Amino acid sequence: MAPKKKITGKNTEKSENDLEERYRRSILDIAILQDHIVLQCETIRKIQSDRTNLRRNVRDIEQKLQCERQDHWDVSSDLSRQYKSMQTELTKKVARLEKETSQLKEELLLCQEELNKEKRERVQVEQEKDAVIADLQHKLDSLETDYERVLHETLDGLTAQLATVRQGWENKSPTFNQSEKELLSEFGINAQDI
Repeated sequence: MAPKKKITGKNTEKSENDLEERYRRSILDIAILQDHIVLQCETIRKIQSDRTNLRRNVRDIEQKLQCERQDHWDVSSDLSRQYKSMQTELTKKVARLEKETSQLKEELLLCQEELNKEKRERVQVEQEKDAVIADLQHKLDSLETDYERVLHETLDGLTAQLATVRQGWENKSPTFNQSEKELLSEFGINAQDI
């Protein structure tokens, strides 16, 4: 089994900061797209209302023009042409706005999918991090137990060796101590002061 890479706190913080930054950007993008959709819907409603009003106005004008047809034939044809042009422009504008609305809805769905993907990836990263932490904690506990056992065995061995050496010193001690006391007294030192 290959050794696992050690995740540093710095890399984890950076990846978490990157995920949070991407998450914040996605939220802002969604809010902007929603605002844009609301504005487009309001524009469409206004255009449709304007269209209805224009049709009503044109009907009124056409009724008036019928009464004055002979005197105002040029004006009537011009207004009719303008009406058709405006209707065509409004129809095109409504179609364009509906297409934009559809595209914005698709973009919103893509952003929501991306956000969900980011959330899933973040959960996965957190689970992997937790697994690494648990593995390292297990290894640390195992090392601690091993070191404690080795320390006890070493201390038990040292205690046994010290007991053996002490016994040997105690057996030699009366003669050895006497020769040392004589040597110390030659130098003018009292052995009891030490």
